[in-house]
Amino acid sequence: MHEIYSARKHPEFVVLDIGGDIGALIVHADEHMQGVEVEISPAGDDLALSHKEVLERSIDGRPAFTAVFDGLAAGAYTLWVRGEAWNRGVSVAGGAVAELDWRAI
Repeated sequence: MHEIYSARKHPEFVVLDIGGDIGALIVHADEHMQGVEVEISPAGDDLALSHKEVLERSIDGRPAFTAVFDGLAAGAYTLWVRGEAWNRGVSVAGGAVAELDWRAI
């Protein structure tokens, strides 16, 4: 039987590709979003989409549901769920990790 990638816990460490003009974005979500595909596009280019799934991870021994986008060029981004823009103008700085909290949305 084929395992659904998002259905299991992901205890492995996340290695982020950041530095110079490249940053990352972590989206924190509620448990009900586990497995949901979150898409991201550069501001002004809604068709240049890439995606990540919300996965269950562990932060300080507690469950955390996150979508992690790394290797992002510094700039503004739009985040999408099921074809609907949830956030526009999300800022990602080079060499840094931005965070967005969708818990209790």
